[in-house]
Amino acid sequence: MKVRYRRPDRKNMISILKAAKMDMDFTLRMKPDRDSANTIIRNIYECFRKLGDALLVSRGIESVDHMMPIRELMKLRVATTRPINLIDNLRRLRHNINYYGYSPNIQEVEDVLSLAESCFYPLYKAVLGESNK
Repeated sequence: MKVRYRRPDRKNMISILKAAKMDMDFTLRMKPDRDSANTIIRNIYECFRKLGDALLVSRGIESVDHMMPIRELMKLRVATTRPINLIDNLRRLRHNINYYGYSPNIQEVEDVLSLAESCFYPLYKAVLGESNK
């Protein structure tokens, strides 16, 4: 994989982090049901991807795909109540929804919400902490 290097951009990183947090806060307020299931899962995945993008931007690396930001998040040493590597399962679920017409059930939505509640904010704080280095 070819990596594109750019100048580290703290201001852009902070902007991406704010957007991710705002979107996550909104998404967690949504009522999980059949109609909102796809949107909730897509939004939560996108928020995690934004965290990874913010981390890469702070290091001066331009993401070339969705895998790169997720891999960077999984490298962080953060204490969470659920394993961070489950974010990769979320990536696959979102892929199936977007490209294969998969319809998640309520249990899957609740599992993704649980993952978001247990992992997003600790990762958010860790990425924000990276900006202070």
